[in-house]
Amino acid sequence: MKKQTILSAAIAAAVAGSLALTAVSIQADDHDFEAPRTEWGTPDLRGVWNFSSNTPLERPRNYGDRQFYTPEEVIARDQRAAEAAAASDGNSSQGGVGGYNQFWVEGMPQDLNLRTSILTYPEDGRMPARVEGAPVAFGGLGPDYNGERPVRVAVGGIAKDGPEDRGVSERCLLGFNSVPPFMPSMYNNNVQLFQTEDHFVIYNEMIHESRIVPMDGRDYIPENITQWTGDSRGYWEGDTLVVETRNFNSKTQTFRGTGISSNKTLTEKFTRTAEGVVEYEFTVEDPLAFEDKITGVVPMFRSDGEMFEYACHEGNYGMINILRGQRVEDGTWDHENNRAMRLGQ
Repeated sequence: MKKQTILSAAIAAAVAGSLALTAVSIQADDHDFEAPRTEWGTPDLRGVWNFSSNTPLERPRNYGDRQFYTPEEVIARDQRAAEAAAASDGNSSQGGVGGYNQFWVEGMPQDLNLRTSILTYPEDGRMPARVEGAPVAFGGLGPDYNGERPVRVAVGGIAKDGPEDRGVSERCLLGFNSVPPFMPSMYNNNVQLFQTEDHFVIYNEMIHESRIVPMDGRDYIPENITQWTGDSRGYWEGDTLVVETRNFNSKTQTFRGTGISSNKTLTEKFTRTAEGVVEYEFTVEDPLAFEDKITGVVPMFRSDGEMFEYACHEGNYGMINILRGQRVEDGTWDHENNRAMRLGQ
């Protein structure tokens, strides 16, 4: 895991005073920029990119349809965020030992982002209405929630009777910020992109998840074959690489706590907009979960470092200790033999 050490340019500008407006007015998106090319002539997207962001998923309601902050608003927002982070460092939001303090959080972008929300559609920057009857569940670092298997949330769970009661990231199946589409989260917001003439690879740091995307025009796999991260196909649309994914299984959520993903179609677009910037746009469509599609934009910034393995595995001691701790708490742990008691003991 790489620790984010660069504060947002807006905070630095606020501290610098007279440099503030000059720094904030610089935009990552250069309309005259021509993307470097691969040896075979396509835009070069290769490299390690960081998608950290403190831009909210949904736009605050008071901004209506306004997609961008003013420079002054960015300075004030990031100043407040820095002060809140400093004030909360060392404290647990969950009480007791809790989860993570501010030291671990990649909450700031590596460059300027004036967007008022990640969501660009619906136009108000808010999540569309859920379809009546669509399953909804939200996990987290707090107490377990009431639910049943399969557990589709990324973090948290419904009980501790077995690993199947825990979320997919706790089971080391998928990362909490890498389930397609990948989204800014607490930490490890890194992705490495690889290209050949006929394949594109999206390698997320979280749970070392690789999606291999054929770009040779082959058909999708049969609909009855489903996968955790779906089946992807890629193609070029001008200088934008488009990845369309379907055939998700029913064991993850469609998006943000809703749905079961089996009817989800995901379209992702990767566009090199500046020397060190790739714009990542995603569109989620699932008529069984939401009444409208969902589109968001996240700028990704080049990282000079390399990505290391996130060594999560299905035999991780965290899972073992979660289940053992519950057995101790409910009195069914055999301390003498260091195992759970068998039924009838």
